[in-house]
Amino acid sequence: MRIRRVTYDLGNVIERQEYLDGRYGAPGEKRAKKKKATPEEVEQVNQWTRERKARHRLRMYFKVNDYFFTLTYPKEERPPDMKQAKQDFKEFYLFCKKEYKKRGQELRWIRNIECTPSGNWHIHVVLNRIPDTDLIIAEAWKHGKVRNKQLLYEKGEFRKLAQYVTKNEKTQKKYVDEGVLDHEIAEANFSTSRNMPLPEPKTKILYRWPKEPKPPKGYYIVKDSFYEGINKATGFPYRHYEMIRIRREDEDRTIHRGKLPGTNRKKRKVHRSGGVRD
Repeated sequence: MRIRRVTYDLGNVIERQEYLDGRYGAPGEKRAKKKKATPEEVEQVNQWTRERKARHRLRMYFKVNDYFFTLTYPKEERPPDMKQAKQDFKEFYLFCKKEYKKRGQELRWIRNIECTPSGNWHIHVVLNRIPDTDLIIAEAWKHGKVRNKQLLYEKGEFRKLAQYVTKNEKTQKKYVDEGVLDHEIAEANFSTSRNMPLPEPKTKILYRWPKEPKPPKGYYIVKDSFYEGINKATGFPYRHYEMIRIRREDEDRTIHRGKLPGTNRKKRKVHRSGGVRD
């Protein structure tokens, strides 16, 4: 038996996956036949991949007191299509980037452009904050108002926020936390700035399935991040869990309360046995 342990070290958080290597299987078991994924299963995997990458970037490049806000349009100035909405945001972030550079700072952003069935276009944005950010974003957005401005806080290490800024018209309520799908979406587009590369995970081969995961010294396992089930495609077990540093590297930061930046995460009703979460 060969078990792959894939570990993502994100500073204050370590994410880990453990799964049976399908090339070797388990003793006495035949390798399961490959099954063609259904469109729903493909979309689930796509959503989890977007969510994972967004979560990793949030954990690596953003911190408490950075900004989460929404750029809105007045009804008479709504863009005709996604192409124009993307151009509007491009003008916004290029203005911000220029102002940040003047102050010797680097701009980092994550955004999701959304349109509701009624044609209400808006853009959810996560932005690293510097002393003049309030003034910069107010001047940069030429099409409406900057609304629902919140300071990020660390509870949950941005898990729910990652779901919120990656949701689209195909995201299913049963696979995300309560409150993420707070309005209907007809069209959405997720993107990030290019200056946030993600490190390659470390892979280790184990020869025994660990009965209980053990965190490294100085970390604890987040209970409601723990998922264990059977990969529907291979028939073999897999596991995913997160570990948070007990004494944070930036422990002196103030925790701010808000609806979305952190999370009061509840255990999901649906177990992810329909596919592999990566």
